[in-house]
Amino acid sequence: MIKQIIVGFVLLASTFTTVNGQTTQIIAHRGFWKTENNAQNSIMALQKAAKENFFGSELDIHITKDDVLVVYHDHDVNGILIETANYSAIKNTILKNGETLPTLKEYLIEGKKYPHLKLILEVKSHQDLNRENKAVSEIMKLVNELKLEQQVEYISFSQNICNEVKKQNPEALVSYLNGDLSPKEVKEKGWDGIDYNYKIFQKNPTWIKEANDLGLITNTWTVNQEEIMEEMINQKIQYISTDEPLVLKSKLNKM
Repeated sequence: MIKQIIVGFVLLASTFTTVNGQTTQIIAHRGFWKTENNAQNSIMALQKAAKENFFGSELDIHITKDDVLVVYHDHDVNGILIETANYSAIKNTILKNGETLPTLKEYLIEGKKYPHLKLILEVKSHQDLNRENKAVSEIMKLVNELKLEQQVEYISFSQNICNEVKKQNPEALVSYLNGDLSPKEVKEKGWDGIDYNYKIFQKNPTWIKEANDLGLITNTWTVNQEEIMEEMINQKIQYISTDEPLVLKSKLNKM
């Protein structure tokens, strides 16, 4: 009972209600990495996001040629293309904070320590659709093994990956990143949300409301300027992914 109360308090601390009644929640983009001696997509960035009680922490996932899942943003590591390389070719890569390039298993094991923190898994597009399908399969296998189904959500620029997520687990939540489909089109495809760059929403100012009305998840990225944060909040966006989560937290506290 005490544990439930603590978890509930933590979730409350990461969720803010604007004057119009809409809740907006903070997603730390690639973790909370803008701290001293830290790095994007590092274990430390994950830990910092959990410590600050943000709603969620986003991470990027690739699969190597020999089927090892790694957490890294770019498609190549020091000029080595991840999806065509064996894990042994990149496993000793050192991040800016001195950590070794994490595997997804290492990352999720750490993330499981913070059940209040939603883990937003971006499955990166790959050159081969079969490799995308394999990545989804291996990710979901690992998520199931660690019993993290309720703590993770999926996002991707790849329509194939979004389809594969729903095919392999219809209950899993997946949002589309690319910004080229309307909320109605995303709903018709059976996906769960739109996670678009804020410029897409500025060009299509009715899309957030349309998506909310359709029961879709609405998220925007990567919002680092206060005026754009406020613009998105006023449109009743559900989530904001940002490299400046403390700035967003302060903004929400003032609204």
